[in-house]
Amino acid sequence: MKNMSQSQQSMDMDNDSDLMEHGGAMMHMGNIKQKFWVSLVVSIPVIILSPVLINRFYPGLKFPGSEWVLVILASFMYFYGGAPFIKGAQAELKDHKPEMMTLIAIGISVSYFYSIYAFIMNTFVSTSGNVMDFFWELATLIDIMLLGHVVEMNAVMSAGNALQKMAALLPNDATLVTADGSTKDVPLSEVQVDQIVMVKAGENIPTDGSIVDGQTSVNEAMVTGEARDVAKDVGDDVIGGSTNGAGVIKVKVTGTGESGYLSQVMQLVNNAQKEKSNAEGIADRVAGWLVYVAVGVAILAFILWWVINKNFNFALERMVTILVIACPHALGLAIPLVVARSTSIGAKNGLLTRKRQALEDAKRLNAVMMDKTGTLTEGNFAVSDVEGFTPDYNADEVLAIMGGLEAGSSHPLSVGIIKELDARQKESVVVDNINNLPGTGIEGDYQGHHVAIVNERYVNENKIDFDKDKFNELSAQGNTVSFLVSDNRLLGWAAQGDQLKESSKALINGLKARGIRPVMLTGDNKQVAGLIAKRLGIPDEDVHGELKPEDKEVIVKQYQDQGLVVAMVGDGVNDAPSLVRSDIGIAIGAGTDVAVDSADIVLVRSDPSDILHFLDLAHNTTRKMVQNLWFGAGYNIFAIPLAAGLLAFAVVILSPAVGALLMGLSTVVVAINAQTLKI
Repeated sequence: MKNMSQSQQSMDMDNDSDLMEHGGAMMHMGNIKQKFWVSLVVSIPVIILSPVLINRFYPGLKFPGSEWVLVILASFMYFYGGAPFIKGAQAELKDHKPEMMTLIAIGISVSYFYSIYAFIMNTFVSTSGNVMDFFWELATLIDIMLLGHVVEMNAVMSAGNALQKMAALLPNDATLVTADGSTKDVPLSEVQVDQIVMVKAGENIPTDGSIVDGQTSVNEAMVTGEARDVAKDVGDDVIGGSTNGAGVIKVKVTGTGESGYLSQVMQLVNNAQKEKSNAEGIADRVAGWLVYVAVGVAILAFILWWVINKNFNFALERMVTILVIACPHALGLAIPLVVARSTSIGAKNGLLTRKRQALEDAKRLNAVMMDKTGTLTEGNFAVSDVEGFTPDYNADEVLAIMGGLEAGSSHPLSVGIIKELDARQKESVVVDNINNLPGTGIEGDYQGHHVAIVNERYVNENKIDFDKDKFNELSAQGNTVSFLVSDNRLLGWAAQGDQLKESSKALINGLKARGIRPVMLTGDNKQVAGLIAKRLGIPDEDVHGELKPEDKEVIVKQYQDQGLVVAMVGDGVNDAPSLVRSDIGIAIGAGTDVAVDSADIVLVRSDPSDILHFLDLAHNTTRKMVQNLWFGAGYNIFAIPLAAGLLAFAVVILSPAVGALLMGLSTVVVAINAQTLKI
């Protein structure tokens, strides 16, 4: 098994690769920051020595051979500072996908080689020296483009800090409890599943596990986003990376390395940041078309101006300016930077994005469907009534058989039965051939008889008599009634009550305030479902009880057939079919089971209010995407015509230097705007 550091190294390599792939061959460009600072220093004498400036503002600084110094320094800037863009253009052209690197390379190449031509003409051919060079525009263009990449790299690394902070939560060593009870410190990479580790007060818990000795409180804020300390006792699960409180505990390891919760969270975030959404696909297409538009307009402007005023230099300047200003570098960053920031913020707040498209689909959401137990209610059932209905089976015997059937199950109703047996100091019986009945209950064999725990729908469908008045009385009190049947005969029942989560009411009100219909889907009986829905304010037409997993999927489709965009919230196991069918599948639940394949979004904490947090994050993410698309490309609507000289008659003309400044500025604005994203 790989340790966490190995897993993190792998994801770091993936992140580095993703960053470098943005600019074609940018992964071969070396140290961009170093190139920027060196180029910035070299550009100072290039700008000072450029004839267009030195002749006009400070002719006294001109010295013999200054033109040669200018050519040497400008050549260094082109081949050193411009190397990343030239290599990027080569890679794009090789892939037959000319985009931002191609446009930058064209802009700096046209500037450089025309300036060399101007130098030759002015020095060796022309006696008037009236051919204008673009050396200082070349220098500023390279500086600004390199600065854009520096900002980009810092923004991406900042967005990825959540992953680095998560990796840092795990200690390098763990205190292993040996077979003889002694302890020893070992590297975390050597810890194996089923071993026992000791965690002292204030230490970070090294692995996922279950407490086998001791009591404490655990701070899981950095892992799950839950700010409050969570009380932990023997049998409770703990998450690697969370911080132990004042108690000393011993933990049986259930997950470490790539199987641990923290590693799974990091992998989910990493995968989401690499996945492309519709918005990014639009940005890619716009960038691709912009290449052809810019080149076409640039060539047309060059030809028209050359024909109109017979000034080759002016015509060439218009072409260069268009190619510089139209570069879609910022457009390529517009969506990735926002999503990188969004997924990192979500991870720190217990919102894990598995599919980035869900963030964009959330703005069209019309209905949110929720399972009742564990989502809207606590799921902490307590037995309020047990009865046996035959002479051979009293209440204790009914509970014992139910306990035997529920052995090994983690369903909240099962836990309630086991707790009641413990409270009565009774033991469950041995039941063989236990088999789950999806949406109905559980069955098995006991003393030669087929026994099963089923719901109300099952007894009604199989025409098994029961006391409906008593049942209605229990249901009206908010109890869920489980029936124990054997060979189509009712042996007894157990009624269990559940409590609403404190945040459920706020969730329903929050959804309504956003114009989203709350819908309850549950396998529980309709009377209990209706009672819970009434307390929450969910309309009767949006309450569906006595459902099997496949029924939930059908209802999701029915709402979709009405033209609604539907999100389904469930535990990711029994609700898997409906999670997949929905437009946005949201798995809710804490612990190590976070890699729910059927969900688009995973809510780490079992807190319904996180659904609202997800909607807020999705809304803010989409808003930033739209803003960045305009910042990255929208300015071209005005800039390209100005660069082409459309308002030359009004003496409004953009120079290549101003074009470079606008392009670089858009890159900086896009990066900064992405970093302002908040939940």
